[in-house]
Amino acid sequence: MFGIGAPELIVILVVALVVLGPKRLPELARGLGRTLGEFRRATSGVSEELDNARVLLEEEVRQAEYSARAGDRADADDHQIEKRSSSTLPASTEAHIAPSANDAPPQPDAASQPDKEKPAQ
Repeated sequence: MFGIGAPELIVILVVALVVLGPKRLPELARGLGRTLGEFRRATSGVSEELDNARVLLEEEVRQAEYSARAGDRADADDHQIEKRSSSTLPASTEAHIAPSANDAPPQPDAASQPDKEKPAQ
């Protein structure tokens, strides 16, 4: 307990018996027992609240760490995508890219087309 062994406890009880007398000692022991019981109940409620708060904080820390790791992974993925898109594409992959309006084949002009039959006048 508090460094009090059996011999010390016996001495304390004997002194209390002599000072208080045999009639008041049981009443005092009952009151002391009730007080200690109430104290334990009160402290157990507080300790439960502290445990609940600790668990909630640990969960928040885990969530924050998970979010930070997920964000780091997303940043790394974005960096790799940027790295891939900024590199030059080989010729074989360029053919698979959809052509833009500037890449449209040139239209043949009228001089290069064969003459069609001209209607007779």
